Parts: sequence; C-alpha cells; structure tokens
Amino acid sequence: MEKGTVPFLKEPIGSPESEEDLLARARDVAGLTLGELGARVGVEVPDEAARAKGIAGQILEKALGATAGSRAEPDFVTLGIELKTIPLDATGRPKESTFVCSISLAAMADTDWERSTVLKKLSKVLFVPVEAASDTPLRDRRVGRAYLWAPNEQEETLLRTDWERLADTIANGDVERITGHLGEVLQVRPKAPHGRSRRRAPDEEGSVQWTMPRGFYLRPAFTGAVLARLRAVD
Repeated sequence: MEKGTVPFLKEPIGSPESEEDLLARARDVAGLTLGELGARVGVEVPDEAARAKGIAGQILEKALGATAGSRAEPDFVTLGIELKTIPLDATGRPKESTFVCSISLAAMADTDWERSTVLKKLSKVLFVPVEAASDTPLRDRRVGRAYLWAPNEQEETLLRTDWERLADTIANGDVERITGHLGEVLQVRPKAPHGRSRRRAPDEEGSVQWTMPRGFYLRPAFTGAVLARLRAVD
C-alpha cells in the first residue's frame, strides 16, 4: 500500500470488546479527514456541510463499531458508552449544542432521573471532536483526539437539576412555555425535520395536546468545559 493511502474496509467493523479497545480505535483515527475516514467505511462525504447533517457521527459509528442504531440505547450497547461528535470552531470551542436524545413527551410524568434516557445516554460518553471551520470543505475536516467521559458529581448534579426542572414543566402540561433559554447545561429544543411535525403531550388539564417533537441537548459551554477538563488530565 502506498504511503498516505487509507484502506477501504470491505467488512463491517465488529463492536469493541472493552473501553480500552474503543478508545484505542478512536485515537487511531485522530488526524484523518472525514473524507479519508468515509472512504474506509464506504460513505461518500460531500464538500458542503449543509448537505450532510450528522454525517460525521454516522461515519464514526461505522468506523468504531457502534451497535445501537436508532434504539434508545448507548451507541456501544455492551459497553454502555454513547458516541458524541463535537464540531469545534477555529478557536477549538464547541460550535453548537450536542443532541442527547429525543423526548417522549407523553411519558415524562412517569419517568424519574435514575430511569431517564438522558442519564442512560450520558453515564459514559466517548467525545470525538471534529473540525468545523466553515471555510474548510467538509471532506477535508479532521477528526480530533477522542476522550472518554463520565460525569463527576458536580456535572451530574447540574444535569439532574436541569432535567428535573424541564421534566416537571413538561409533565405539568407547560411544554409550550419551554424555550432554549431554560436550563444551565441541559436544554430542550425542537427536534423535527419541519415545523409541521407534531407529537402528543399532556396539557395543563391532563388532557392531550399536539406539539412539536423535542429533544434534550447539551449546551456548548458545558461540553467545552468538559473537554477542557479532560484535556487537562490526559
């Protein structure tokens, strides 16, 4: 094989056997461009990011052997580890909020923090930074150094406090009053391909109302602080 070429993986990659195996895989692809990594797993990467929302995550899922698919489980099911790609701007800061999971609006009243999908998804996360400078074509953006993260006591307290406040608001039928300004580290935002999408949710009278689908997201300032802490101890 010529120097500088990236091998094409004809067979799907098996799931990692341990945290160490997963982290080694993730760090092995650090420095590759999305175009190079896409070639490994048979995914073509367009130049324009607007035409390929979420493609970095899809490529990394394939390259690292994620198994959850669209299920409400961590991406690496047997390890209990979620994969989150973090687009970084030219200064190395997260460029946008990080999607955690969709919200089952009708079920929020019967869910507590310990059984929440948010906690299940964020108990252990593999953060993989990806360049997101707007003047760099998508296929030429590089994958950064990956980090495994589990919330420390302070971080989990912040997440739990926000989740409980937002969950109570939804369960009380006030979902339409929730804006992206609520929550210190965790926020609720619409999660739909267009504004006509609707889901059932309880209203203030305990009946059913139809509202836009929503999801939980981590604020950029929170993921930025997490990455800074992980880099400091690495």
